[in-house]
Amino acid sequence: MNIAGRLAVRAREHPDKLAVIERGRTCTFAQLDADVDRLAAGLSNVGIGRGARTVLMVKPGVDFFALTFALFRAGAIPVLVDPGMGLRHLGACLAEAEPHAFIGLPLAHVARIACGWAPSAKVLVTLGHHWLWGGHTVDELREGRTVPAAQGPTTAADVESKDIAAILFTSGSTGVPKGAVYTHRMFEAQVDMLVRDFGMGPADVDVPTFPLFALFDAALGATAVIPRMDFTRPAKVDPREILACVRDHGATQMFGSPALLDRVGRYGREHREKLPTLRRVISAGAPVPPVAMERFATMLSPEARIFTPYGATEALPVARISHVEVLGETREASARGAGTCVGSPLPGMDVKIIRITDDPIERWSPDLELPAGQVGEIAVRGPVVSAGYWRRERSTALAKIAAEGGAWHRMGDLGYRDAQGRLWFCGRKSHRVQTAEGTLYTIPCEAIFNQHLRVKRSALVGVGEEGRKQPVICVELEPEPGRRPVHATVRSELLALGAAHAHTRGIREILFHDSFPVDVRHNSKIFREKLAAWATGRVER
Repeated sequence: MNIAGRLAVRAREHPDKLAVIERGRTCTFAQLDADVDRLAAGLSNVGIGRGARTVLMVKPGVDFFALTFALFRAGAIPVLVDPGMGLRHLGACLAEAEPHAFIGLPLAHVARIACGWAPSAKVLVTLGHHWLWGGHTVDELREGRTVPAAQGPTTAADVESKDIAAILFTSGSTGVPKGAVYTHRMFEAQVDMLVRDFGMGPADVDVPTFPLFALFDAALGATAVIPRMDFTRPAKVDPREILACVRDHGATQMFGSPALLDRVGRYGREHREKLPTLRRVISAGAPVPPVAMERFATMLSPEARIFTPYGATEALPVARISHVEVLGETREASARGAGTCVGSPLPGMDVKIIRITDDPIERWSPDLELPAGQVGEIAVRGPVVSAGYWRRERSTALAKIAAEGGAWHRMGDLGYRDAQGRLWFCGRKSHRVQTAEGTLYTIPCEAIFNQHLRVKRSALVGVGEEGRKQPVICVELEPEPGRRPVHATVRSELLALGAAHAHTRGIREILFHDSFPVDVRHNSKIFREKLAAWATGRVER
């Protein structure tokens, strides 16, 4: 059940096929697998073996693939933390993980020393030259120059399906980052679902713009083309780099956040770009606006599909929908405030809508479930659902519901099932605005104001005491060079839009914001907590 075994199988099936293409540096599946063997032996030799929690902070590329799979093969537990989450959150996550080892670039080690990160780490490994901190280098591990010397290739560590394979920290976009515990069985199930439900496999050439998703390529036998970009700022990517990666290598697949898709799609429409080789585009991290799908789809062939799988770090994928269904069926309902349709649950995934509460639910009961069409919290169960959070008993208790046949995971999202069984997303539970007149949900309300041609995006927040909050719509306008926005005119037009719909009629406060704060991982989720604090200051003033 060791997920690293998938790479070994791919290397036997397609030894000469390119596994990774990185800025002129390439490696075949046979080369990658052999490198993983050498590194796994070296890691085990210096004490990074079965069960050793190991922070990995290197950039996406050949070394990232090799080190991650070497950790899996050695039976160690990679601890993966998004470097874009900020120093404070990074330090807290590393302290919580209490790692035995730290593998990183020289800059990562400098930050570790300067910030006092991971004092528990007894084994230090540097990708490149190490300086004052000592330890080992990746090249030393590769070449067997550790003491005692590594004795040739190793086999995948003997692990059980329920053993911890990795700790993946959430982005913290809707709260404190938490370490989701992944087992080898979870990774296996995810790979199987990508093959079965998305058609991914060895025939694909992928341009993955999110590092963790790139790792699936090696397990699937697909070629990963690593673009030149700052992976912590996908919204700032150079569209020409993405287009060049697709064209130069005949890419058949691409993964990108909604912000990246929007940026590349805008450039593609303006320059009339076409990407005929792409068959599949996957976008996740936040709802993808239909207009962004429509723009990007103009570059694709009619047979290609843009998939927007629904899920979270703790449970992915849960459901999926394609741009054809969105643009042809659900778009109009979403614009009227029905929420965002995220499609039908995937085979093997159970999805229930339960009554909304902020309290823990210890045990599953049938009376928790709500009927179709009623908004509640989304709860899921299946083979890709994590068992809990690393050393966060309170968070685990709030997120899990014990039940026969396996625990349910509370997504923290609100939504409902329609008559066809499809799932509709209405926003985060923590973002609902409870007014004296009733509860407002972010996605249905924001959709009304997003219809305005001058609006890039909007965000519903609440100001005031709990249960009697004043609803406020924050608005970020589309940039128009050389033209100053006339806020008074746009405000009156937005108020008219809101007044035309029952669920937004009570929203009478509009605030304009130059640039919304967004999550560090995908640059797509709006930090409504920060906007709420900003709006409170503006309204009270």
